[in-house]
Amino acid sequence: MTAAATRRQSLIAHGLLLAVVAVWGSTFAIVKGALRDCSPLLFNQLRMLLAFAVLAIIHRHVWKQMTRAAIAAGAVAGMCLAAGYELQTAGLATTTPARSAFLTGLVVVLVPLLSAWPRLRAPGSHPPGVIHLAGAAGCFAGIVLLTTPPGTPLTEFTRGIGVGDVLSLLCAVAFALHLLSLAHMANRIPTAQLATLQIGFAAAAMTVATPLLEHTYLHWTGQLIFALVVCALLATALAFSVQSWAQQHLQASHTAMVLALEPAFALLASLLFFGERLTMRSGAGAGIILLSLIATELVSSLSGAPIAEQPEANLR
Repeated sequence: MTAAATRRQSLIAHGLLLAVVAVWGSTFAIVKGALRDCSPLLFNQLRMLLAFAVLAIIHRHVWKQMTRAAIAAGAVAGMCLAAGYELQTAGLATTTPARSAFLTGLVVVLVPLLSAWPRLRAPGSHPPGVIHLAGAAGCFAGIVLLTTPPGTPLTEFTRGIGVGDVLSLLCAVAFALHLLSLAHMANRIPTAQLATLQIGFAAAAMTVATPLLEHTYLHWTGQLIFALVVCALLATALAFSVQSWAQQHLQASHTAMVLALEPAFALLASLLFFGERLTMRSGAGAGIILLSLIATELVSSLSGAPIAEQPEANLR
């Protein structure tokens, strides 16, 4: 693939991934309202089951082409995904949403750090350089400002680590491993198979875990059905299909930086639709994340540093 084609694919991947992050960020308020009618883990389970049913029907032509490698890849990615969601939800039970978002945001730092270990780095990809490490640090600084409640000193916010905080940190590790697993598999497993299987295995894991970890409650309302449809179809089935494709053309560390914009999009949705007020701190945090991404992209382009992970040939 020529340099121009590689750059074009990278730009498309960036654009689609940004759209996915915008969807994820905008669904926070929708999910919050739905959780009055459904317990959190059960909501995750129903969301994944519906998303898997839709993907299984849409991609029904690929079932006969499934290989052991594809099933194994889907199992690894799906288990990491399920662990991330369940740990995040369990952590929220005993910590604040702001602390949960702060600790989950560590993904942007964990991915480049874990990528420095050759066994976790995708074959043919490059170890994170100073450019990506600096960009990740900038994104994390922005997340700290975005997620720290107004009036709370940053030094106070990081004190008093509890069980919920530990679970939220483990959630960040699980999501980091999910990104790295996709980086390993996205160029070897067709997107339709990888997207469908990872959601299927995540749904299966949640079906087993939910009754063990939660006293469930469910009240069918129009608000809950709307939230499930939006989250299952847009924020899960479509979003993870796009991410599975996009990671063929982006390094895992760069994907993590793009995903760091999720709390910024959540803030934007709250400002536009739910009357939340913008503070100087949250505005600065969103700006720092965006500037870190743009600066990393520009410096990488000018210096010739590798951004995309491209195989010699892509037969899909």
